[in-house]
Amino acid sequence: MGKRESYTPGTFCWIDLATTDPEAAKTFYTGLFGWTAVDVPIGEGGIYTMLRLDGDDVAALSEMQPDMRAQGIPPHWVNYVSVADADATAAKARELGGVVFGEPFDVLDAGRMAIIQDPTGATVMAWQPGQHIGAGRVNDPGSLTWNELATRDIPAARAFYEGLFGWQTEPVEQDGAVVYVTIKNGERINGGMMPMTEQYGDAPPHWLPYFTVASCGEALTRIGELGGETMAGPIDMLNGRIAIVSDPQGAAFALFEGEVDD
Repeated sequence: MGKRESYTPGTFCWIDLATTDPEAAKTFYTGLFGWTAVDVPIGEGGIYTMLRLDGDDVAALSEMQPDMRAQGIPPHWVNYVSVADADATAAKARELGGVVFGEPFDVLDAGRMAIIQDPTGATVMAWQPGQHIGAGRVNDPGSLTWNELATRDIPAARAFYEGLFGWQTEPVEQDGAVVYVTIKNGERINGGMMPMTEQYGDAPPHWLPYFTVASCGEALTRIGELGGETMAGPIDMLNGRIAIVSDPQGAAFALFEGEVDD
């Protein structure tokens, strides 16, 4: 199994969902992935719901803040990258042309984080672990397995993230055009980048999490039964099958069926 007790800095380590309807979201995701939802009280009457797979933390969800709703921000998954020093990462992001929202802050004793927007407009969280390393399990069915950036400026994104996290990026070309970019953190594949084409419409640049499933077809059927939507796929790839989907509140994520790392 893909158990984890620590993450090398620069590795995607956690995801959580900002949603307009936490109770409906809990029903959807527990019904889809077999997760258990455990509500954890946080400050000022808030609730942060840990989502667990056989006792391991794999994700979380919480209700979107009123100011986010007022700005018209839709429900979405938030992607976290493990770092050794959130403050240093935030300072580096500014040097590289990114935007840091506020200052890095402590999340009780769980860790310290910074909210970073890259120069192309996508947002990612830098997570300096304390008591919480991130996901206790990845790559198994029902767990995070991949993170993919959709952006309209691949060169700018590559330069920013290589400088920020020390990633190595490798373009995949077709007919002389870049159609994908793979990300490596050290010796491990760590995600990818997808150039946004006209089919994305006016969607903003964003990071998309992928969850492993035993069967893409069966998962899509279940998503329909639970009130979600299939946005694209299933698509056969060299190493498996993928599909892009959304939950009933509109938060997008992806499914992957195929071989994964341990």
